[in-house]
Amino acid sequence: MSPMHEILVETTRGGLPGQGEHVENRHAGSVAVVDASGRLVASAGDPDFVSFTRSTIKPFQALPFVLAGGPKRLGFGPRELALMCASHSAEPMHLAVVAGMLERAGASPARLQCGCHVPLRFAATGASPPPDERFTEVENNCSGKHAGFLAWCALHGAPMDGYLGFDHPLQRAIRERLSQACEVPDGAMRSGIDGCSAPNHAIPLRSLALGYARLGRGADGDGALAPALGELSAAMFAHPELVSGTGRQDLAIMRAAPGEWIAKAGADGVQAIAVRSAGLGIAVKITDGNARAAVTAAIAVLDALGLTSAVQREALAPLARPEIRNARGLRVGEARSVAVLNAPRSSP
Repeated sequence: MSPMHEILVETTRGGLPGQGEHVENRHAGSVAVVDASGRLVASAGDPDFVSFTRSTIKPFQALPFVLAGGPKRLGFGPRELALMCASHSAEPMHLAVVAGMLERAGASPARLQCGCHVPLRFAATGASPPPDERFTEVENNCSGKHAGFLAWCALHGAPMDGYLGFDHPLQRAIRERLSQACEVPDGAMRSGIDGCSAPNHAIPLRSLALGYARLGRGADGDGALAPALGELSAAMFAHPELVSGTGRQDLAIMRAAPGEWIAKAGADGVQAIAVRSAGLGIAVKITDGNARAAVTAAIAVLDALGLTSAVQREALAPLARPEIRNARGLRVGEARSVAVLNAPRSSP
């Protein structure tokens, strides 16, 4: 673990009569808070830590399609754009939009190369999948992104069979636009394969935060990407239930500040938030990959920056200080943020 990371979240256990709760786990990580000009506003740990972005970069993976005029040419509206940016729960509302996207792209579900997994709706609602249930690629949480990939191929007459190849024209376009939106320094990007088999990219946390600051500003921002970022952010603001799903943390965060916050989690302890009115982007990475700790730390950052109201703090309390319960439903502890934000040091 890098010595630059800091403890951001603790979990406790205990509470027996006459005894207080004891710290059981400590989750280290880093935070970057950046404005749309690229200025580091606040941080914890190492804001330059190069982290795989996982699903937090879905809005930027959608940029090549939007910049090519894809929404108008294929009849994609805000619902389809929201699904391109989604880690969805495979609820009926999600599956219907993905099916329509594939139809407009002239692609069958068999073209999807994202693989299968148990839909996120089960874990989010506490339900168990039927023992004989079989799932398809359309139910993968990334199927909206992949349907958008196939739509880009349809626009450009590019081969669909190899659309996930690192050197496929689509993936080259994604790397170019990600680097542009997030101002990734030369040589700072590292690449690997995500859970859905698409190329994923590791960039400095402050670069990811910058991308989210610009996503939040959308069409009000500067630069050639602003109109396209505006289309994507407007879709995410309009349809947070499609970006996430019932009972999910990103939906809870976005509903706490409608039209103001965009929240997007990534696997293995990554969380990004765009704050529209403040023009800020927040990027969090928990180094042990704990998702609960990532969202707890991110909400603490919002609070530390003075961006939450009393009503919002109450709405987000179950995520900001989640109770830990055992199999009988007994409260046995909680998670809590211990992150301390630092203002950047002035240059000598």
